Amino acid sequence: MEDLIKTYKLSPHPEGGYYREIYRSDFNVRSERAAATRAAVTHIYFLLKKGQFSRFHRVVHDEIWHHYQGAPLTLIRFDGNAVTKETIGPGQDHFTAVVPGTVWQAAESTGEYSLVGCTVAPGFDFKDFSFLSDSPADLTVLKEQVSYYHRFI
Repeated sequence: MEDLIKTYKLSPHPEGGYYREIYRSDFNVRSERAAATRAAVTHIYFLLKKGQFSRFHRVVHDEIWHHYQGAPLTLIRFDGNAVTKETIGPGQDHFTAVVPGTVWQAAESTGEYSLVGCTVAPGFDFKDFSFLSDSPADLTVLKEQVSYYHRFI
């Protein structure tokens, strides 16, 4: 995995794992959800090693996850009421999954590593990003769910 981090010039991501933005559209659009102008679309490489996970977070726009290499990736969604899981990659039903904007999400590799891509439209901006731990009401509801998910907070 260290060779992938070097090859793709990945850096640590605040939610966990490693990433690098590889595309940001030059075309801008107005986002009503963000009440600001954003790039039309952005895309990153994102790598999770065994034992790492992407902490529960959300972005205001839709995010499409694409599996590229390694073990399948389990994506966990929390809509404020219920938790759902979907695994993408080799041997699964799909290689992509969509997380609608404002839905909490977390992820982990099912094996040694998972290399995926994440596309956000309108494009990602850290101003539109928050951790579940910053939302006390949603955090309380999630903690009432299965204790397994506590480690993603």
